[in-house]
Amino acid sequence: MKHFLITLSAILATSSIGTILAAEEKAADTANFISIQPEGMKNLGIQYAEVDTMDFERTVFAIGNILEIPKNHARLSSRFAGRIVKLHAFEGDFVKKGDVLLSVESRQPGNPPPVIELKAPGSGLVFTSHVQLGNPVEPSTEMMDIVDLSTIWAVAQVPEDMVSKMKPGTKAHIRIPALGDEIIDGTLLRFETKADSQGATIGAIFELNNEAIRLRPGMRAEFSIVISSREEVLAVPREALQGDAANRVVFIKHLELPNSFTRMPVATGESNDRYIEILSGLFEGDEVVTKGSYALSFSSGGGQSLKEALDAAHGHEHNEDGTKTEKKEGEEGHSDSEEGSSKSIDTLTLFFGATSAILLIMLIISGIKISKLSQKNQ
Repeated sequence: MKHFLITLSAILATSSIGTILAAEEKAADTANFISIQPEGMKNLGIQYAEVDTMDFERTVFAIGNILEIPKNHARLSSRFAGRIVKLHAFEGDFVKKGDVLLSVESRQPGNPPPVIELKAPGSGLVFTSHVQLGNPVEPSTEMMDIVDLSTIWAVAQVPEDMVSKMKPGTKAHIRIPALGDEIIDGTLLRFETKADSQGATIGAIFELNNEAIRLRPGMRAEFSIVISSREEVLAVPREALQGDAANRVVFIKHLELPNSFTRMPVATGESNDRYIEILSGLFEGDEVVTKGSYALSFSSGGGQSLKEALDAAHGHEHNEDGTKTEKKEGEEGHSDSEEGSSKSIDTLTLFFGATSAILLIMLIISGIKISKLSQKNQ
């Protein structure tokens, strides 16, 4: 009999907990609903990203600079003395190998003195010019620097203890502040020959394509160097995540209602320069807010509740928790949302109560039968 009473207590406790959890879940759905007016959507600039699995990269951050490749740097000079009588190219011009850059009047006797044309030793940008019209020229004079910037180096200063985790071919996502938020992928070529003993760092040289010549030597660069990668990891863009470390949330696009969102608590894992791993709270295919997410977390919305938004969308009454209001035949539907919500919870409570009562009766009957059978056996 004791066994049956314990079983009964467990069933009743489970029924009560189920009722409480169901009520709490509905209350949470209502509290986490946000509706925005169309004008507010434009003001916030809302953009979405679909939740998906990916190869999740573990990265380390470093800073550095853009440098020219030494072999792509050429200097213009003269083999004889004279003076400059004409300039054909200026600092900032792009030239091709063989283009005439300067005309130099020789000091050799003649009437007029012979004029020699100096041509570009290579193609590229006239990076610096050291001469002006009329300047004297000597064989030792460096007149112009021509640099081919179609490929350049991005050099990251990485801690010495990272060297063992990197090898030629290692990838890096490189952000150049001068280009905004654009990310350029680079490949590790090699390390510099000397380390910085004071900073305990060494230069890691990444080669970048720069055919558009947007990158210039000296520009600052930020590196996210890929150390390892895991497959099939559920992740979202970093800008989608809001809240503090103890309460991480994202905003999911509502499946039914336009301009509406659900604030969804999530558990997170590792993060890198662009993505954050999601351990629970989201599913593949969910659409999370990226741009506008931060502003949305402070938005007061459009003043619409979940009930009001569903009423407008579906054309019939709903309870505060979003469930449809049940109307009895011949009676008018109640507009009091609190009463509708209470009825929904009372119905659920009645169901669990009735079930528990039936189980109690069955258990008592079974206990009586077992008791009588025991007495007969004695």
